[in-house]
Amino acid sequence: MTWTDHVIWWHVYPLGFTGAPIRPASDDERALTHRLGHLTGWLDHLVGLGCNGLLLGPIFTSTSHGYDTLDHLEIDPRLGDDADLDGLIAAAHARGVRIVLDGVFNHVGEHHPLFRAALASPDAPENALFRIDWSSGEPRPADFEGHGQLVAFNHDSDAVVDLVADVMLHWLRRGIDGWRLDAAYAVPAEFWAKVLPRVRAEFPEAWILGEMIHGDYAGYARASGLDSVTQYELWKALWSSLLDANFFELDHALGRHNALLATFAPNTFVGNHDVTRIATRVGQAKAVLAATVLFTVGGVPSVYYGDEEGFTGTKREDWGGDDDVRPYLPVHPEELSALGAPVRHAYEGLIALRRQHPWLIRARVEPVELSNTRYVYDAVGEGGERLRVELDADAASARITRDGTELWRTASDLPA
Repeated sequence: MTWTDHVIWWHVYPLGFTGAPIRPASDDERALTHRLGHLTGWLDHLVGLGCNGLLLGPIFTSTSHGYDTLDHLEIDPRLGDDADLDGLIAAAHARGVRIVLDGVFNHVGEHHPLFRAALASPDAPENALFRIDWSSGEPRPADFEGHGQLVAFNHDSDAVVDLVADVMLHWLRRGIDGWRLDAAYAVPAEFWAKVLPRVRAEFPEAWILGEMIHGDYAGYARASGLDSVTQYELWKALWSSLLDANFFELDHALGRHNALLATFAPNTFVGNHDVTRIATRVGQAKAVLAATVLFTVGGVPSVYYGDEEGFTGTKREDWGGDDDVRPYLPVHPEELSALGAPVRHAYEGLIALRRQHPWLIRARVEPVELSNTRYVYDAVGEGGERLRVELDADAASARITRDGTELWRTASDLPA
C-alpha cells in the first residue's frame, strides 16, 4: 500500500475560505494580502476530524474565481505569495498532512498574457498554444463550455504538453504531493498520457486526480494514466436516493462503483465547490446517512469543508451562483457555531471507523436487503473482511456492525 491508500482529503476553496474578494473591483482588492496562512490555523481541525490530506482549490493568479488563470507559476496575490505556500506546506507536512493543488489546464482566462499575444497575429508563435480559428480574418478562439472568458488550450500542441508538465513539476518540486486536474473530461486522455510520464519520472508517488463529471471513468483513467477521477455518478445517487426515497438508485450506482474498483480507486464525495450542499438537499440527519456510505465503500474519500458541520448552501446558475457554497470560515475553528457539533461528531466517528479498517479503500458492496427506504449491504474487502451497513431513510438512521457487534450508529441528537 502507498500513502494514497490511506489518505482522506479535506477539500477547501481557498479564495472563499479566506475571505478574498472573488470579483475584485479595484487594484486595492488585488493587492498582495497574506491570506493563505489562514488555512494553517485549520490544520489541527483537519487532523482532529481524521483527515490527512488538504485538497486545495485554485491558488494561482487569476482574474476572478480562480479558474480563469493568468499565471500558473504565481500565487494569487489575493492569497499571498510563494512564502505563504511554503509555510502552509511545511505546517501541513509537520502534521503528516499531504497537499494537492488544483491545476486548470484545459483553459486559461481571456486576459492570460500568452493568449493576448496569440491574438496579435495569426503568425504569432503563441497561436500554437490555443485553438483559434482565423478563417474569417478575425480570431475566433475555442472556449470552455460557452464561457468566452475561458479560452481553451490546444491539447494537440507539444508546446502545451511542455507548458503543463513544467507547471506540474515546478510545484511538485516546491513540495506539494499531487494535482487535481480541473475539467479533465474536456481534455483528450492522450494529452495526459504524454504529460504524466514526464511527471512520474521525477515524482512517482504523486497522486493525480482528474475531474470527470460524465463519460467512461475507467476507460479515461486507463488511457490517461490518472490515478483517480471524481465519482459524480455515486455523488448523484447518494443525495437523490435519499431525497426521493429510492435506494434502488443507490444500489444500482454502487454496482457500477464496484466495477470501477477493478481499475482504480475513485475519488468519492458528498459535496464539493460546484454543487448544492447535501444538507440543503436532504437535511442534516440524512446527510449523515450519505456520509455513512462515503466512508464504508471503496474509493478515496474527500470531505468538502463545512459538510462536516452540516453547512447548507445552494448552487445557483447565475452571477455569483457559487458564492453560497464557497463560504468564508473564521480564523479559528473555535469560532464556529456549536450547532454543527452533532454532524461533526458523526464524521469523526465514521472516519475513525474507516481508519480502523483500511481495507475499505478497495471494498466492494454486496446488497443484503433493499427497499425504497431501507438498504442493508456488506462492505467486503479483498481479503474477505466484512462490515454490515444498515441505512433507514424513514428513521434517518444508520448502523454499522462487524460479526454482529455494533461499531457505530447515528446519534439521537442529529437535526432533521
